[in-house]
Amino acid sequence: MASDTTPAVDVDARLTGVDGGEFRVLVTAGYFSPGWRAGGPVRSISDVLATASADVATTLLTRDRDLGASGPYAGLSGTWVRRGRTDVFYLGVRHPAHWRRLWRALRAVRFDLLYVNSVWSAFSILPIVAARLGLLRADRILVAPRGEFGAAALGLHRIRKRMFLAGWRWMLRGPRVLWHATTPLESADIRRVLPRARIGVVAIASGPEPRCAPAEPPAVDHARLVFIGRISPMKNVDLLLAALAHVRARVRLDIYGPVEDPRYWQRCVQLRAALPDPSVVSYRGELRPEQVGETFSRYDAFVLPTRGENFGNAIAESLAACCPVLCSDRTPWTAVLRDGGGQVLTELTPVALAELVTRVAAASPEQRQAARVAAGDAYRRWRAGRLRVSVLDQARQAIGRPAIRVPPQGRGA
Repeated sequence: MASDTTPAVDVDARLTGVDGGEFRVLVTAGYFSPGWRAGGPVRSISDVLATASADVATTLLTRDRDLGASGPYAGLSGTWVRRGRTDVFYLGVRHPAHWRRLWRALRAVRFDLLYVNSVWSAFSILPIVAARLGLLRADRILVAPRGEFGAAALGLHRIRKRMFLAGWRWMLRGPRVLWHATTPLESADIRRVLPRARIGVVAIASGPEPRCAPAEPPAVDHARLVFIGRISPMKNVDLLLAALAHVRARVRLDIYGPVEDPRYWQRCVQLRAALPDPSVVSYRGELRPEQVGETFSRYDAFVLPTRGENFGNAIAESLAACCPVLCSDRTPWTAVLRDGGGQVLTELTPVALAELVTRVAAASPEQRQAARVAAGDAYRRWRAGRLRVSVLDQARQAIGRPAIRVPPQGRGA
């Protein structure tokens, strides 16, 4: 476990003994540190907690295991742990004793805010129902859909999601419910689904610290491409593999990430096998978060033909490591990529993506090195303009002044 993690021995005393002037927040998320396979939301939630003001008292409820893991984290299941300034409970959902321990700790506490991350997760649905029924005392509810209301995301399992929203929509209405949008674009997505939604927070993460300028790459006769992320239909890895069939220049592609959808991955394997030379594509397994930046730094471009990103933590990681990004225009990063961070894909077709890949492959080693430097510079300019303000502080302001809406500003964390 990380060095900022300590056992939270007397959680009951800490929760009930919070100073009256503090702002109490219960955060729920399906996955959290030390897990990492769920991708960007884990990092985003960690950033939200780390940037909260000192007088914001945070408690977090999460699963006792990582995404796709068959077993729990060693020594954490059913326990309270202090991570930084947050008390975290790692719940084994099939263990009644865990639920009893959690209930004993929460039942006597009144929270100013319940902050849920996801619309579909049981770790959002159950707390919202409990708050609505008065079983969980929370004055307001802040919902972060984390990109789930984007058109592409809603298109996956569309009928199932439409049926769920038809029955669930009324729970998400009313003055007690606020919404956290990562960007103004997500604000529009939320209002398209829920026209009367009150957007209490519009805040984008600040991204990782930039790495130093890249060293001269080794002399090779091919372009080094990489994909790092969850292997799922939203990331569009199959489109990347289909595009390689149209690239005649010399390239190599390494794929890293957890296989979230085995059936989808099988399609990717078939596309790889159909390439003129399947050996140009390699699956390298999973990366831990601390390995991502250094891995990006070894490549000429990160290729992400995504169907949509709420923020795009992997894009920030790539640019911070001076690795240019070839990405669809369905992310908040289009302006940064056009400022020198990479190239923007406006048509999600194999031929259009092949054209971008060919540009990278046709460049000289010196031109690729210049592109790496330019990507790092574009990222530094973007990051210098970020205002590091916590989501929870913005929510507190919105709650304290119910007649005032926080305007879309696209800045903050």
